[in-house]
Amino acid sequence: MSDSSAAEEIAAGYAFTGPALDLGALLWDGTCLPERQIRIPLAMLNRHGLVAGATGTGKTKTLQLIAEQLSANGVPVFLADIKGDVSGISAPGAAGEKVAARAKEVAQEWVPTGFPSEFYSLGGIGPGIPVRATVTSFGPVLLSKVLQLNQTQEQSLGLIFHYADSKGLELVDLKDLRAVVAFLVSDRGKPELKGIGGLSTVTAGVILRALTAFEQQGAAEFFGEPEFDTSEFLRTAADGRGVVSVLELPEVQDKPQLFSTFLMWMLADLFNDLPEVGDLDRPKLVFFFDEAHLLFNGASKPFLESITQTVRLIRSKGVGVFFVTQTPKDVPSDVLAQLGNRVQHALRAFTPDDAKALKATVKTFPHSEYDLEELLTRLGTGEAVVTVLSETGAPTPVAATRLRAPQSLMGPVDAAALDAAVKGSLLYPRYAEAVDRESAYEKISAEQAAAEQAAEAAAAAAEAEKQAKAAAKGAPKPAPSLAEQVVGSGLFRSLARSVGTQLGREISRSIFGTARRRR
Repeated sequence: MSDSSAAEEIAAGYAFTGPALDLGALLWDGTCLPERQIRIPLAMLNRHGLVAGATGTGKTKTLQLIAEQLSANGVPVFLADIKGDVSGISAPGAAGEKVAARAKEVAQEWVPTGFPSEFYSLGGIGPGIPVRATVTSFGPVLLSKVLQLNQTQEQSLGLIFHYADSKGLELVDLKDLRAVVAFLVSDRGKPELKGIGGLSTVTAGVILRALTAFEQQGAAEFFGEPEFDTSEFLRTAADGRGVVSVLELPEVQDKPQLFSTFLMWMLADLFNDLPEVGDLDRPKLVFFFDEAHLLFNGASKPFLESITQTVRLIRSKGVGVFFVTQTPKDVPSDVLAQLGNRVQHALRAFTPDDAKALKATVKTFPHSEYDLEELLTRLGTGEAVVTVLSETGAPTPVAATRLRAPQSLMGPVDAAALDAAVKGSLLYPRYAEAVDRESAYEKISAEQAAAEQAAEAAAAAAEAEKQAKAAAKGAPKPAPSLAEQVVGSGLFRSLARSVGTQLGREISRSIFGTARRRR
């Protein structure tokens, strides 16, 4: 096949009839062909994707480019801003020689444009509307991943959640969970789990120590109320463009286990709440999962199975998920198999491990007219190898692509502008202030205090009765003593048996262990 016919065949694979996002122009034999555009069908964005490449190759700009066009087509977008350089999507880009040259190369009509954006932060750490979750909603599976518990400890944590759910003990924040764990290994609490395996003091100690270390890292801020409603991510602006939700994470980038797991909670929460919609002409939301390798590092087999199932099934609810990472090897094969759209930036081959990763990456692509092993090492910044799903669901030919330039600001907005955007949001008053209402900690503390008072009263009454008997031997048998009345009362038996009996019914939980709620 001649060079020109090969290029024509590749370009023909991207000539879609329906709405599509423009990624850039075809690269062939070192030449950019602006008349041959590489695109991705809008309807296929819920078939998930992968944006990969070495550091500095342009992954962030690629997801910014895709997010802009999704917003312009009325599709809401979620972006995790790990390094703090995505906030510029809210402001028009800055014109310059480099931008003009790139636009000319790829036949792009570049117009500086800002897009409607909301900025969030985990628990209010850093700039953004605070995003919080209750411990009950977060669930035992995700929390075990954050606390780095082993399988036995994870099962025990699941038992603790089961008990709290069935007894109506709401785990709003970490002190609630600590209170329930401490109660279940106390003399009064041990009988509660005896019939279903119990909780060893050793395992409880591990969990409590992990919670303490977790709190010392500042994690207490992330759990509490008001709990964030993830349906806020599905909004569109008054002009019909999709709102870009940017989660600002620079302040917590040294806590990768936390923010990567929190992102998974957001995705699982959306999965729980959204109805089945089948195939749509455009997604309801596209969710970009940056630094995806952090989610999978050290993950247990059940955790990975839950991720795979969520990714597989959330497509039918109209949500697309793009994982952003360095190499496809960072993503487990079962998850990678669900990612139909691929944008692969340059890879390095400086070490034997790099070379091995390069070969493995090449094997994940369809048959190509390119020598991918060579091509992937010499792509420039802002260039990538692309293959997507066509409108019929078949993979398109592999295309080396010079990508378009984002129209929004390629860098962060200044701190004052970001703060003004956050505090000017209609959502800010709803979520800004934390609320600490009565939950498991307060209920257990109150019940424990009542039990102690009852025990003290019983002891005092018994002593008084003993003295009375000594002073009045032979007197008629008195009525039941106060101690007997207290110890025999239903209240005391209830306190001795459980702190939460009949307070509520068990919460239904999803495949990820997150609480299923009606909003």
